[in-house]
Amino acid sequence: MATERLERINELARKAKNEGLTDEEKAEQKRLRAEYLAAFRANVEAQLENTYIVDEDGNERKLKKKDD
Repeated sequence: MATERLERINELARKAKNEGLTDEEKAEQKRLRAEYLAAFRANVEAQLENTYIVDEDGNERKLKKKDD
């Protein structure tokens, strides 16, 4: 996620805490937070996709999803 968007999320959070947000700003904040969470989840999932477990014998096996 771009630095500008993170700065905007923080700016809106500070404004909400200090003076409140307009309805438009609340909608923007909700949209930006959803984008941030989606990017965060995608990054974690990508990292886990490339994670392997090595047993005591040195055998590597791919980390499985709970659904698998």
